[in-house]
Amino acid sequence: MTIQWWWIPNALTFLRVILILPFAIFLWRESYWPALIVFIAASVSDAFDGYLARRFNWRSRLGAIADPLADKALLTTAYLMLTLTGVLPVWLFVLVLGRDLLIVVGALIYHYGVGRFDMQPSFLGKLNTLVQILVVLAIIVMLSGFPLQDWVRETGIVLVAASAVASGIHYVVVWSTRAWRAKQH
Repeated sequence: MTIQWWWIPNALTFLRVILILPFAIFLWRESYWPALIVFIAASVSDAFDGYLARRFNWRSRLGAIADPLADKALLTTAYLMLTLTGVLPVWLFVLVLGRDLLIVVGALIYHYGVGRFDMQPSFLGKLNTLVQILVVLAIIVMLSGFPLQDWVRETGIVLVAASAVASGIHYVVVWSTRAWRAKQH
């Protein structure tokens, strides 16, 4: 009897979704050690499910949609909770969320106004996600009592803001150009 393991990447993705609630609670209660552990566990599960999906070709349409949404939900939760607890400025959360909403609205407009939309993250989009992850990780590590200087948080805020603006503009330019070209044909 052959056991099929194709469902494991999707199960790990849904595990990440389940981890969002305790992660948010830990951040809200300023219990940074448990929040750090949950964030690391979610990050490891993300890397592992991606590895399994690629290595064994256990890819699915559900996974292609759910995996980036789970990642985005975890990051958005981190930025929201760190904003609500006064660690990050409100304007940064508005910028991060605004960029994501801009991309989603743009994708919907493209899909319904132009045609099929297969989102491929750009280099700047991937860089923005990486910067967001590293900044959240650094801030939670710092809040957990590790000796990081306050300039780490301040520099992180600037890097997140700059990469969010750059990748947001890039997505608008690229997809507007594609839409314009598609309408010309």
